[in-house]
Amino acid sequence: MNDQAINMIAQAPPGSSLWRDAWHRLKRNRLALFGLAVLSFFILIALLTPWIAPYGYADQNLDLGASPPSAEHWLGTDVFGRDLLTQIMYGGRISLAVGFVATSVALLIGVTWGAIAGYVGGRVDAAMMRMVDILYALPFMIFIVLLMVVFGRNLILLFLAIGAVEWLTMARIMRSQVQTLRQQEFVEAAISIGLPASTIVRRHLIPNALGPIIVYTTLTIPSVMLLEAFLSFLGLGVQPPQTSWGLLISYGAETMEEYPWLLIFPGLALTLTLFSLNFLGDGLRDALDVRGAGD
Repeated sequence: MNDQAINMIAQAPPGSSLWRDAWHRLKRNRLALFGLAVLSFFILIALLTPWIAPYGYADQNLDLGASPPSAEHWLGTDVFGRDLLTQIMYGGRISLAVGFVATSVALLIGVTWGAIAGYVGGRVDAAMMRMVDILYALPFMIFIVLLMVVFGRNLILLFLAIGAVEWLTMARIMRSQVQTLRQQEFVEAAISIGLPASTIVRRHLIPNALGPIIVYTTLTIPSVMLLEAFLSFLGLGVQPPQTSWGLLISYGAETMEEYPWLLIFPGLALTLTLFSLNFLGDGLRDALDVRGAGD
């Protein structure tokens, strides 16, 4: 190797990873950054609520009743004289927890199911995916309602019930990714040296499918949160004395003509969170699309 070639190698720009390139593309998407900032803000508020809430969760003033926003109560109070801002902050903790935990359950089931089906293939794949097709045909809302009625209404069951019906799309996505990766040389090399199938799936296939998994996660969380809000609106979700944004919206809808702030502010909190997650999901989808690397 001559001196000119050595100098060219030395002056070459440093390599860049997929994740670094994705971050650079994400930073150019203002809507995605806005979504990330809003989501981070709500998560931070949810984590710090017990220490920064202006009033106690159970504090009420029946003499005050439902009052509009004021200097003492920035978002007003509900019919029991409870500070609405405090209720929204505590409700956000449960709504976000439902979104993240139920989505985690859905991802655990979907990624595992899809990875096994895609890697094994053949009759096992056909049987597993036919089961997915059958479950797709079932009315999921009725299934969740039956679970809540038969096993009782509690928060843990709500997490599991929502997660158990949101994994089907992830299973299909993961199966498709694994079937594509299954033909790659690094997988064939892992098979040739005798690595067990579980190790290949866990260490090679799933990590290389993280892009679609992350994107789908950001798009599933708002879907789960909206489903929880709908169930709470029907009285089948979070139960008092706990609260969530969906439950607050349900209460607000009952008195919206007399006390519109009881519906407007919880609705704004839920709407902002859902929009931020969708903006972030769209941004991540574009950022992790290697076909756009030259844009």
